[in-house]
Amino acid sequence: MSIMTFIQKFIIIAYRNIKTATGFALTRIKNHTLYSGLRILAIGLPLSMISCGGGPKFPEETPTQGNIKIIADESFQPLIDAEVFTFTHLYEHAFVKAKYRPEYDVINDFMNDSVKVIVTSKKLTDDQIRYLRDTLVIARTITFAYDALALVTNKSNIDTLLTYKSVKDIFLGNVTNWKDIDRKSKLGNIRVVFDNTKSGNIRYFKELFEIQDKLPENFYAVNSNAEVIDFVSRNPDAIGIVSVNWISDKDDRTSMNFLNKINIVAVSQQLSSDNSYYRPYQGFIYDKSYPFVREIYLISRETFKGLGSGFIQWATAEQGQRIVLKSGLVPATMPIRLVQIKH
Repeated sequence: MSIMTFIQKFIIIAYRNIKTATGFALTRIKNHTLYSGLRILAIGLPLSMISCGGGPKFPEETPTQGNIKIIADESFQPLIDAEVFTFTHLYEHAFVKAKYRPEYDVINDFMNDSVKVIVTSKKLTDDQIRYLRDTLVIARTITFAYDALALVTNKSNIDTLLTYKSVKDIFLGNVTNWKDIDRKSKLGNIRVVFDNTKSGNIRYFKELFEIQDKLPENFYAVNSNAEVIDFVSRNPDAIGIVSVNWISDKDDRTSMNFLNKINIVAVSQQLSSDNSYYRPYQGFIYDKSYPFVREIYLISRETFKGLGSGFIQWATAEQGQRIVLKSGLVPATMPIRLVQIKH
């Protein structure tokens, strides 16, 4: 129904109600005159609103045009920046503003309806899904990519191989000194650095190792993945936790600068006894030889096929997945072919 038709019907109904309420029987001439006047008013009002530019405006949003905000876990900023940059340059009428926050805040913003689309490594809980359904909102979750959490050390630290058990013992507080890992180490106490107290990086390890209490006293939070890398590069005794997304794009200058500052630790599998160690490279992320792999989700609460849905559809299609591949992560919706190179 157009706005003109709506106003016409509204005025006619109002007139009929007035007639009934007052009980006055208007003559045929008066009826005709009043109806004509109301008709002129109904037609003239919307026209005058349009001509004066004061009428309501309804900007059309489609999967390839509009203006939206998405909020992503700070750990995935390099990847999401690349996705948004490419998408908005392909579709010139699409304006996507990406903001980055710790995982805890990302989920809260989504539940509070402050944003329609989020990027996170944490699925919504059953209680959160139930709450949204009670408010007639259906949250749609799709796996977008596979990421890994890298353990990084100072360039002067020769301990670049860690068993799964050693990593677990560090998180449980059973190992606090580098000499507990290697007697020949010249380093002292281990300082573990992560990005934020509300981050998904530390939440992942707490859930993996079933840590219910507080983290050991030698764990320290900074403000971002970039700060973790900077801290580790300046402190030989430190070991940092970062999303591999920050150090995996070989064509990105910032990523390579970060990588040149630190060592990436190779980790054995949990139940392996063959003395094999794996770094968070694409092939080992894909087949999960590297033990600390996680999924990246795109979650939407849009109630129609708007720009948010369009961005998700594009990011999980061929072009968006090629950006995932280029970034050093593993695409979730595109077939992967592994190639073994013999030296």
